Amino acid sequence: MTAWKVRDFHPTDLEGILHLWETLKSAGLDPVYDLSEVLASCEKDHGVVAVLGEDVVGAAVGRAAHDQGWIVFLATLPQWRGRGIGTALLAGVETRMAPLGLTKLSALMPDTATRVDAFLSRGFQDKKNLRYFERRIPLQRQDLGPLGQLGGRLLNRNLWENVAGMKREKDLLERRLVLPLAQAELAEEFGVVPPRAVVLFGPPGTGKTTFAKAIASRLEWPFVEVFPSRLAADPSGLAGALRETFLEIAELEHVVVFIDEVEEIASHRSGEPPSALQGVTNELLKIIPAFREQSGRLLICATNFIRSLDSAFLRHGRFDYVIPIGLPDAEARRAMWERFIPPSVLEQVKVELLVERSGGFSPADIEFAARSASQRALEKAIYQHDGGIAQPGATGDSAGLELKRGPSTEDYLGTIADTRATVSDEVAREFLEDIERLARM
Repeated sequence: MTAWKVRDFHPTDLEGILHLWETLKSAGLDPVYDLSEVLASCEKDHGVVAVLGEDVVGAAVGRAAHDQGWIVFLATLPQWRGRGIGTALLAGVETRMAPLGLTKLSALMPDTATRVDAFLSRGFQDKKNLRYFERRIPLQRQDLGPLGQLGGRLLNRNLWENVAGMKREKDLLERRLVLPLAQAELAEEFGVVPPRAVVLFGPPGTGKTTFAKAIASRLEWPFVEVFPSRLAADPSGLAGALRETFLEIAELEHVVVFIDEVEEIASHRSGEPPSALQGVTNELLKIIPAFREQSGRLLICATNFIRSLDSAFLRHGRFDYVIPIGLPDAEARRAMWERFIPPSVLEQVKVELLVERSGGFSPADIEFAARSASQRALEKAIYQHDGGIAQPGATGDSAGLELKRGPSTEDYLGTIADTRATVSDEVAREFLEDIERLARM
């Protein structure tokens, strides 16, 4: 006589399901579906359990999608395997789902799963040459409302790859920020505390905002930019509006919060009596520790003038890293030029010469010079031959002109010569001094 029996799932069986789940995990058999999905399907879909007295020794859970059913969980305690429990559980799930009129019942199991015999005995076929693909949806439905109110958004996934050059900075940000946040469980095993707040500093136009957005893109976390100038118009005042904004941000499960030109609200406090701006700085200093208490979030503050920040703002315990973002080196400039030069003329352009002539340019300077060269080349092609004008939509012989296709090396050199570098020698020198005094990497 069989000591165990199979029956429908009861809500009181949840603890037994959890025990089965933990048994699989401890044996290195990671289930395909998350625990939250399995528990939800137990209560809402079709679950059966094998019990010995009051103890759950096995379980199977099925879910229907249109005319196809899926086995989302099948497990038996190790000491009860090989006794036909798995086969009986599958039969129980199939019986429960029979009224749905399903045309197919399928299952996805880990490669190391030992439940093959149970499936085969129930008539399942082991399909060869199939691969399972999965993508996690980064933004959950409950986050859409708060995110929309904050003016936040989920950025394109390719922003990180689109950051041309700047390999040194990208590697540093990948290691210090992205890795411990994206692999939080692994980081915890190594005793690494994921960062909660960082400062990016450097001369204007070096790409601090671009990097902040790229980090959010790389993590696939929503991006919320806080604009102090907009908050200042709030009836409750800048300090109150800042506090309310971060209370709303706290409702999000994951988020990258970005404050550009943070020196506007975190500059040195001085003067008697205290100014209204000092109250804002005080409020921000109180907000950051509270922000740091929640996981799954990162505050990025950017500044062009790190020397103007209040000393308490940069203190250890508020910001994990203070990272310099400087001018691109030759390798980074080369990557930027190659990105902006049209592919059709790239082989004809002397890129190395452009790299040499654009030393001291910021990424914004290089983009401006490249766009200007394309515009000038277009205008020369259209308005050539003593002022002859090609009609809109007409090209080549139909326009009476032979149009040159794309800018040349000379076009780029001309715009480089006409572009005033954003970062002066003095600012570049001060930036190097700031790295020595203030950077924490």
